[in-house]
Amino acid sequence: MSAPIAIIGTGIAGLSAAHALRDAGQVVQLFDKGHGSGGRMASKRSEAGALDLGAQYFTARDRRFLDAVQKWREHGWVAEWDPALYQYRDGELSPSPDEQPRWVGTPRMSAITRALLQDQVVTFTCRITEVFRGEEHWHLQDSEGQTHGPFSRVLVATPAPQAAALLASAPKLAAAAASIPMEPTWAVALAFREPLDTPVQGCFVHEGPLSWLASNHSKPGRDEQLDTWVLHAASGWSKQHIDLPKDSVIEHLRGAFAELIGCAVHAPDFALAHRWLYARPMEAHQFGALADADLGIYACGDWCLSGRVEGAWLSGLEAARRLLEHL
Repeated sequence: MSAPIAIIGTGIAGLSAAHALRDAGQVVQLFDKGHGSGGRMASKRSEAGALDLGAQYFTARDRRFLDAVQKWREHGWVAEWDPALYQYRDGELSPSPDEQPRWVGTPRMSAITRALLQDQVVTFTCRITEVFRGEEHWHLQDSEGQTHGPFSRVLVATPAPQAAALLASAPKLAAAAASIPMEPTWAVALAFREPLDTPVQGCFVHEGPLSWLASNHSKPGRDEQLDTWVLHAASGWSKQHIDLPKDSVIEHLRGAFAELIGCAVHAPDFALAHRWLYARPMEAHQFGALADADLGIYACGDWCLSGRVEGAWLSGLEAARRLLEHL
């Protein structure tokens, strides 16, 4: 029996690849440095309920992804979110003309990857630091010095800067991943016992330190008792304040939120900040996926395509297709 295929990363790209490979009869083993799946689609449990701190929603344009989303909807993993959507520009709030359908995981964003993990073999809290090839097989080394393997092939599904290090055995792939700059984002969650008196449920912000804000509890399936909001800082502001203490980040972004939301904002009853070092690629690319079929090492992620959830899913699909082509 041939050795299994290793996949590093259990975000949407890694799980998309894992499903495609499993459907083709391959044995797959997943690894993730976190406590759970999802990557930037993860949700954080807190005393204010589950908060979507990363991806806020996703859209679907490609027929293959639309088909997958419809299946997820039938299973109850996702629902359409139709928020009262605004934009803030030149100091003014106005309704946003953007009417494309938006999807969210239910009852939290991480429900999608959690469901996709069912029946998969996965090792969590395992940070893979090196991928190396023996005479016939691949092996992985983790941060504790433990070796995992043997594996017939390896698929790296992490943000580009982390992927570049893990692809060292394939210098061309490593160079391609290293060439993709990714932008950071500070995320802040605020919760209020007394709901804010605003019609806004989502808002694209075009000036100041914020880029996006959303009423988390306006999303379908959320049952938190408090009025919860998630704020995303603009990439430029996040980069400039990358090492700012979390309390200061909360204070800055809460102040910007209070200025633009158009109603009184009292002190929150709960607040937290989370720093996404690799929130999104600076620009869209058309790699699809990276592959060195001779060596048997592959890479996928949102940075290989559009930077969106859909791009990550399609990239995983493409990596699996290329891998299966060379079995």
